[in-house]
Amino acid sequence: MHIVSTEIQDYAENYTSFESKILTELREKTFAERDDKSMLSGFYQGRLLAMFSKMIQPKRILEIGTYMGYSAMCLAEGLTENGEIITLDVNEEFNKTAKSFWAKSAHADKIKSFVGNALEIIPTLDKTFDLVFIDADKPSYLNYYNLVFPKLRIGGIVIADNILWSGKVWKPKTTARKLTRTRKACTNLIKKFRRMSASAMFCWQCATV
Repeated sequence: MHIVSTEIQDYAENYTSFESKILTELREKTFAERDDKSMLSGFYQGRLLAMFSKMIQPKRILEIGTYMGYSAMCLAEGLTENGEIITLDVNEEFNKTAKSFWAKSAHADKIKSFVGNALEIIPTLDKTFDLVFIDADKPSYLNYYNLVFPKLRIGGIVIADNILWSGKVWKPKTTARKLTRTRKACTNLIKKFRRMSASAMFCWQCATV
């Protein structure tokens, strides 16, 4: 299901700032070679992440779900001079590809990656984050949120990808009701948390909380 028409998407992308050559190279490689290419943030969402990061100017970012390393480079664009982004993923193959592209980017020294279970790694991170981007296995979103919230600075931002699930979250009948309930529960939890202001917005399959 497409929440936004192809015509509107094309229009928005045509009037969006350009990405770097290394991001274009990685995006095109992923779409040409991988069957799981839908996991990539993509051009428009990548530019939105970069814009958020530039507005916040974070000193430290946590990303849960590295995939090909595309979104990490987008988020790194807004880091302070001595800032860093820590990105987590369970897939060693993804990490290897990501590192090869990071090495060619202007942000190579600001991106640090860990391979393993994020639920086990996050508790070991003795750091405070200005921005957290959650884009991993959706059933674990609540667990990720509960782990990162104590590590988020006051005034910090949490961005959770695809909580609208291509529009399926509002449908009463779905083939994956459990997953739908998980995403709704994640949104409701944050909405009810008095210390957080929440907003669900769509940029094709992206939401901010």
